[in-house]
Amino acid sequence: MAYQQQQQQQLQSHYGQCDSYFVEAYDDGIYAMRAEARERQRAIARMRQRVIAEELTKITADEYQEDIMQHMIHMESQTLPDVNSIDIQTEIQWFMRPYLLDFLVEAHAAFQLLPETLFLAVNLLDRYCSRRVVYKRHYQLVGCAALLIAAKYGDKKDRVPTIRELKSMCCSLYDDEMFTQMEWHVLQTLNWIVGHTTVDAFLQIAIAEAPYDAEVEHMTLYIAEIALFHKEFVSTKPSVLARSALALARCVLSRPQARNSDWSGAYDPQTVIGLSNHLYQPSPVLHRKYASMHLSNVSAIVDEFLQRQAEIARRPVAPATPPPTVIIDQPKPMSEAYGPRTPQKNLHGAVVHNGCLTPPITPENEHQITYDHFGKSQPSIPTYPTTPTPTPDYQSNIQHHGQYFHHTYLQPQHQHV
Repeated sequence: MAYQQQQQQQLQSHYGQCDSYFVEAYDDGIYAMRAEARERQRAIARMRQRVIAEELTKITADEYQEDIMQHMIHMESQTLPDVNSIDIQTEIQWFMRPYLLDFLVEAHAAFQLLPETLFLAVNLLDRYCSRRVVYKRHYQLVGCAALLIAAKYGDKKDRVPTIRELKSMCCSLYDDEMFTQMEWHVLQTLNWIVGHTTVDAFLQIAIAEAPYDAEVEHMTLYIAEIALFHKEFVSTKPSVLARSALALARCVLSRPQARNSDWSGAYDPQTVIGLSNHLYQPSPVLHRKYASMHLSNVSAIVDEFLQRQAEIARRPVAPATPPPTVIIDQPKPMSEAYGPRTPQKNLHGAVVHNGCLTPPITPENEHQITYDHFGKSQPSIPTYPTTPTPTPDYQSNIQHHGQYFHHTYLQPQHQHV
């Protein structure tokens, strides 16, 4: 026994440590502990590398953010479908669109593709229908080809659906070669321009301005996917649709809106109203998709929000409170016990039988100027004497005039019949 241990020590000193099963039986798990420590260190190193890569990516993105935004805005205008061209299709009608989109949503969820893949697939489908005449029997084939191209363009390689899987989902209605030919024909029609800026791409820029909220992101995607089913949003720019859907999502979830200075705060109110009008009857497939917990169950949240809004609308409106009535007391006539009443002037110019009306105060030694029929001015003799202008001597003579005023106005007048 001592010889075997001595032999083993000589081998270890000559060849080094050996991580084998037989050695672990003698060391009581020391090599297993060392192996676990090495794996832990490798995991920590990979995490550090990932953090460094994310920091470098963020620094680079901030540096080229303006150029990236300009390119995205340019591409969204270059890759918009034309609704008027789709209107003149002979066999394809707008009522067929929800059925095809339900199929694409189910296929997208079954293969667990990225959100931007669905938006890109619908864009490729609409752009192809804007340029080519599509028969009704080939409409689903074009949708499958668009989904296949979008998955190859931006999704993970192991999640890209195969032609056999798509054929099975179409109930073997098309042959394998038809998928390949339609994929090539779609790319040829679009001049191989696949880089459409999707709603999800603009949404990531908008939500980066505020702390991350998964519920707001899922709600925005739900509203944006509802918009895919309706004609009025086919030619709406993805940037406008992303900001409007985000504003509506924050309203439903009672989240604060973005500031006007932020990029996400410049949403279109008309688009927000249009999106809110289509929340009442979503696609059953889409509603079921967003009822899952990993998508924050946002479809149920929207249903509760609409119920609250309906209850508020059914509440009886209280009658408007009439304004308070202000009653102005009429001035009571002063009794003669308190003194004589002030004589009132006639507003309609009654004829004065006794005396004449008091003329206005006229500067002394000035007379009214009249003109003859030749246009020459002539001084006229005043009909009545001018009212004397008060002078500083008026205060000194007030007693003398007071007797006159008392005799004229304060004594009761006797009318002669």
